[in-house]
Amino acid sequence: MQDGAKFENFLLAGTLVDQYIIECPLAGGGFSAVYLARQVADQRRVVIKEYLPRRLACRTRQNEVVPVTEEVHSAFLRGRKLFLEEAMVLSRLKHPNIVEVLNFLRANGTVYLVMTYDYGKILAYYIKEKKGSLSEHFLMTVFPLLLDGLKTIHEQALLHLDIKPQNILIRPGGAPLLLDFGAAQAYPGIGQWRPGKVLTNGFSPIEQYQADGKLGPWSDIYAVGATMRMCLDGTAPLSAPERTKKNSMAPAAKAFRRKYPPALLEAVDWAMEVESSQRPQSVTEFLSALPSSR
Repeated sequence: MQDGAKFENFLLAGTLVDQYIIECPLAGGGFSAVYLARQVADQRRVVIKEYLPRRLACRTRQNEVVPVTEEVHSAFLRGRKLFLEEAMVLSRLKHPNIVEVLNFLRANGTVYLVMTYDYGKILAYYIKEKKGSLSEHFLMTVFPLLLDGLKTIHEQALLHLDIKPQNILIRPGGAPLLLDFGAAQAYPGIGQWRPGKVLTNGFSPIEQYQADGKLGPWSDIYAVGATMRMCLDGTAPLSAPERTKKNSMAPAAKAFRRKYPPALLEAVDWAMEVESSQRPQSVTEFLSALPSSR
């Protein structure tokens, strides 16, 4: 049963948005709502993300998304413009391990991103079921493919900035799919105003917490390393600010030396270096450290 409070202000089941019928809400964050929907013409299932910044906007009875006050009107419009620009960029990303964007559109005073609906299980559930201890075979099936998709993202001058087990779908056969580009932004940054930042303790690197932090491919690589670390021990790593103050987290190469190959563990530790300059600076560099890539 869905949590009503969690999905308050979301579109109701049966609502028509352009050529799509909303079936049910799937998720919601600070800036968007995500729905399962069907295309009217062929009944194909899709996932739709709606620009819905909670602090800036609300929904009218006519389903229009409007700013909550006149004071935030300009901020709402700027955020909507960025959301649409990101949708246009993401629609050009074509890779088997990146969620595919099918369409983007304007309706109800806001903008929508239409994506493919894929069957599978979120990585976070695998980790919970196994309490970590995922096999070397599993790790080396999932992460090289995921990193290849991430490489494509970086080659398009984008950063994902929200990689974590909850945003990785594992499809039948083990092929991963990277989801949720709500935090994505251009790299190198050009000083664009953004409606806020996404932070996930345990997975966001220290530079994402800092107002003047220098973001780059190394930022996504930290999140991949943290995700791999959680596959090993079943719990989210210490947050980057905690590790900066006092890094009490044992290196993977020490904590799991009896369970996994040293090269794999050393690669995880390298990706999770607190100082960004000490990490791999590109996906290619990180891939070269993984056992199967040698």
